[in-house]
Amino acid sequence: MDTAFRQVRLFCLSVVIACTLICGAVIYSNYKSTAYRESRIYVLASGKAIEAFAGDRKENLPVEARDHVRTFHKYFFTLDPDDKVIQSNITSALYLADGSARSLYESLKENNYYTGLISGNISQEIEVDSVALDMNAYPYHFRCWATQQIIRPSSITQRNLITEGWLRNVSRSDNNPHGFLIEKWNTLENRDLKTEPRH
Repeated sequence: MDTAFRQVRLFCLSVVIACTLICGAVIYSNYKSTAYRESRIYVLASGKAIEAFAGDRKENLPVEARDHVRTFHKYFFTLDPDDKVIQSNITSALYLADGSARSLYESLKENNYYTGLISGNISQEIEVDSVALDMNAYPYHFRCWATQQIIRPSSITQRNLITEGWLRNVSRSDNNPHGFLIEKWNTLENRDLKTEPRH
């Protein structure tokens, strides 16, 4: 009788310990799973769900800064012979930069640059080759190297473009999703590389 009681007690104690370990493992697994799910979100883009990860902004700061510079240059320099396209792109670009970009826009407008694009059926495209950032000092200095294509009815001209400026943190918005503002934007070089006739 005494032996049976000891065996039952040992069995019950083993079951309690096993249940405690299993409960602990389930709680830990649930915690890890919840933390993993909370660090991810899904963003809808063009009807497709894209997985995104939560992270500290400092981790992504250089990537966001380079994309901000690329986006600004794309809007400012990608132009078609259509007044509405020009206005839309320039408006989007001016949300990303200070008065230095507006000054250049106003100067080009006064010199009938945009009117010449429309009347001459000229398109302008840009490919940003690289963006160098100095993240050691604030505001962050950048230099951008890009290649422009000016497409005329009779020829295509390639131009080398180098610009620089500084990035300052601002609030994020629909018009400025990266939360940067380009300041003291300056064109260092904008020269023709080659012109080829169109066939």
